[in-house]
Parts: sequence; structure tokens; C-alpha cells
Amino acid sequence: MASNIFRNDGRPQDPFGDPLDAILAEIAINLQLPPGLHAKAVERYEAVCRYIERAGSPLEGRVSSFYPQGSMAIDATISTRGTDDEYDIDAVAEIIGGTEGPEELLDLLEAALKGYPISRIERKTRCITLYYADGMHLDVTPARRRAAKEKESVIAHAKQGRQHEHRYVPMNAYGFCAWYNSKAPVEERFALALNRELYSKHGFAFDAAEVEQVPDQTPLLIKSVTTVALQLIKRHRNILYADAAGRMPPSVVLSCHAGHAAVPGMGLADMVMRQARWTARAINEAARQSRLLDVPNPEFHEERFTDRWPENQAQQQHYAKALSELADGLQVARERGMQLEDLQDWLRDQFGQRVVTRSIDVFNKRLGQQVQARQHGYTRTGGLFVPAAPAIITGASALVPVAARAHTNMGERR
Repeated sequence: MASNIFRNDGRPQDPFGDPLDAILAEIAINLQLPPGLHAKAVERYEAVCRYIERAGSPLEGRVSSFYPQGSMAIDATISTRGTDDEYDIDAVAEIIGGTEGPEELLDLLEAALKGYPISRIERKTRCITLYYADGMHLDVTPARRRAAKEKESVIAHAKQGRQHEHRYVPMNAYGFCAWYNSKAPVEERFALALNRELYSKHGFAFDAAEVEQVPDQTPLLIKSVTTVALQLIKRHRNILYADAAGRMPPSVVLSCHAGHAAVPGMGLADMVMRQARWTARAINEAARQSRLLDVPNPEFHEERFTDRWPENQAQQQHYAKALSELADGLQVARERGMQLEDLQDWLRDQFGQRVVTRSIDVFNKRLGQQVQARQHGYTRTGGLFVPAAPAIITGASALVPVAARAHTNMGERR
């Protein structure tokens, strides 16, 4: 009964109407911070901010503002590893006064965090990372306001033992996040459907007729197709580099490309393909000109999101190839169709064993309910997605599997 699934333009009425979109949506839901963990992340962020500027702190009276950056600021946080048990959140502490150099600024922040009741504190090249016993991480980056323009700053780069490389790096994470959020506004139909699924998955009621009626205590944790597709691209990146040495493509580069590629109202699978091809094309164009990918902050061009990755042509071409294979595989599944079991095997290579298995199980349950209600899931060409179906759906041989570490917003290894 295709008329129950598709509108006149062929697009599904809801995020679960198209079978490929539905499977990807289920994967995305399984990547989200559960509502309880999201609330805990916000509480921890606020508690750390209070501790840094507490009475007697080396930074008492010297922090002009705190603000989230990276995935936390654009609601694109996902588990950081294929094990699905680690999450990270990023914050900026804008420090005023003093004449400290980059290393001294990190020293100051590290001293301000000393004694904080946490599992472990580790100093990185540009931030201090707090590790919680439940797998959550919180990165705090010290910044200095550079100009009157809001949040236009510099951050410390000071790798211990390499003093000759110490410097301040231009940064405007605040401006970038505002830019991204303007490119990926709330999409009501999509947001309500996926948030209801997410909240019900964790035993919470999500009772809202319209987005603007959602009460403060029930936040929209999933807001747009663009951001959910970005989460899937980031997950694919995490699996691809889980066992690899060296740097990985920074989340902020993927977020920037997602903002440029944003088209509200597009289907989820189509948006994942669009973002994957956007980054792959950018890398390939740079390679054709014998240069490395260069991605500036659209709100502050002095900040280069690619200042530490890629380091060479081989590194960037490896990632471009993986993105192209992801997009090509999804296109094959959409246009030619395939058995659900074959699709499941391929998706596991792209997004991880556990999360895909859970997602396919939910999809099978949903499909069974649709079959009972005579609301089958159809492919674009009319083929039916059916578990264990005979070869009415083919195309698995055309899919190229991808191989499989935790990271900071700027691609730094943990």
C-alpha cells in the first residue's frame, strides 16, 4: 500500500516511511545520548565551570565566560568509540587579564582544576580533559578574547616537550556554532518523530503536539536531518579509525561541511550521501591541485579547522575513498535494493556491530507491525524490504565494506 507510505512527490511522510531512512534513523537513535545522560552532561559542564572560578581558585575573577563548543553546542554528540560506552563534551573557558603564554595558560587551567572529584584529569595540547568513571569525558579549552567581536579568541597550543611549537591559535567556536545552528534549524516533523522514539526507548514520555510546545524539562535532543546525518558520518569516521594510529578527520571539519551541505526537508539517507560526497569532493579537489584540504571557520577565516589534519595526501585520500564507498553503498541499497540480512552485514562495517544489530532488531519489529497493518515498507523502485526474503532484493556484491578511537572536537587522539 505505497499510498500509505509516500506522498505524491515520492518522499515518505515521516522519517520511518522510507525503509532505508528508517534503518538509518534507528541507528541514529541508538547513537544519541540518552535523555538522562544528556541532563548529566549539562550538570557536569555547569559544575566544572563553577569549580574553575570558585573562591581561592587560581582563576578566581579571571573567567569572563564559559560556553559549550563542538558537538555539545550543536546537539551532535555521539558515543566516541565503537563500544558505545563513551561520550565527550567540550567547553571553552574565556580567561581575561594576565600575560601568560600558551603553556602558562594551560598550567593555570590545570591548577584551577586540581582536586576536582573526578576519575582522572589529563593535560592535552590544547585542553584539559576530565575523565568520569562512567565513560564520559569533558574537555575544557582555555581561550583569550582577541577582539571586540563576540567570542573571537585565541586558544593555547602547547604540546609538552615541544616548546618551539607553542603558540596561540585563532578560534571562534561560538560564532561557528551559531552559524551551524542557523543552517540546521529544527525540522518539526523529523524532530518530533525521532524524539518520541528516543524518549520512549529510555522509558520517558514525550508528549508534544508542536515543537514550540515542548516544555523545558523535555528538550529536543534530535533537531534536524542535517545534524542526524552528521552524527552518522561521525560514527562512520569513528569506526573507520577505531584501530588506526595517528590523527583522524576532526569533527569540526565534518560539522562545517554538514552546514554547507544543509538542505532542510531532505531524507536521512539522501543527506548522509550528500554530506559524505561533499567532504570527499572537497578532498579530491584539493588533491587535484596537489594541496591538502583547507577548511576555514565560515565566521572567522583566520581559524583553520584543518590545521592539524590532514598531514599528507595519503591520509586525506584514504578518508575520501571511505566516504565515497559509504555514499555509493547507500545509493546501491536505495536504487537496486538488497536483502535485509546483506544490508545489515554491510551496515555493521560502516557503523559498528552492536548499534546496527540493535537497530535492525527494532526495524524488524516495526516492519512486522506494518505488515500486520498492511503498511509495508517499499524501496524507491517498488521492491519490498523483507527479512529473510528470497532474492527479490539484490545488490550486496556492489557494496564495499569499510574497516574500524576516540577523539576531541579537533581530531586529537585521547
